[in-house]
Amino acid sequence: REQKSVQTLLRTLQRPRYVATGLLPEFQQLDGRHAFIKNHQLPPYEKPEWKGDGSEENPGMDMDVKLNLYAEAMAADPAPLIEDLNARLIELDDMLYSEHHCSEGGLGLDDIDLWARLRSISIIRGVEWPSKLRTYIDNLSAMGDVPLYDEMAL
Repeated sequence: REQKSVQTLLRTLQRPRYVATGLLPEFQQLDGRHAFIKNHQLPPYEKPEWKGDGSEENPGMDMDVKLNLYAEAMAADPAPLIEDLNARLIELDDMLYSEHHCSEGGLGLDDIDLWARLRSISIIRGVEWPSKLRTYIDNLSAMGDVPLYDEMAL
């Protein structure tokens, strides 16, 4: 599935930015930011090694290590990853049925899922949105009265 192919890319770009903005209500408190970092691994780590399983043999990563990995991800040059993301958005733009719904059947659950995923990309500064895709996310944002993250993008 196409979504799986971008999972590592998006986790690397989005997760540190959510925490770093401090503007989303759930991340305004330090405890909220730490809870997110504690529970949301960064690539290349998988959930079992990040969170552990509660056993002595696999307690999970130390919180200081996790905080450092998030800080490193934010400090890294995002340009190569954003370049890859921009290319994938062009591919998605070609697949999008229209500026109002993503598939031929009209507005549906697939639009809710896709729009939520695209909205989360809007927290990444430097993304180049293809025209149809940008109009699509703007249309659904207006329709649902839910803002995008462009104003707080990092």
